[in-house]
Amino acid sequence: MKDIEIDVEFVTLGQLLKMTDAISSGGMAKWFLQENDVYVNGEVDDRRGRKLRDGDIVNIPGCGRFRIVGSTGQ
Repeated sequence: MKDIEIDVEFVTLGQLLKMTDAISSGGMAKWFLQENDVYVNGEVDDRRGRKLRDGDIVNIPGCGRFRIVGSTGQ
């Protein structure tokens, strides 16, 4: 599992897909989520606007598992 550090309150699932190189542009997020099962904390989620916060676990099959880690200054 790879940690993804964020220095904001949250990132969206669409932003995470781009950060992890699962997609090459933000416009691909809707299509990607329709065609692939992405798991957020063990449950399938297809909302590109889903807010991911410190401690959330995201599994993108074929790409990897990621844990959202908030900055220590929050």
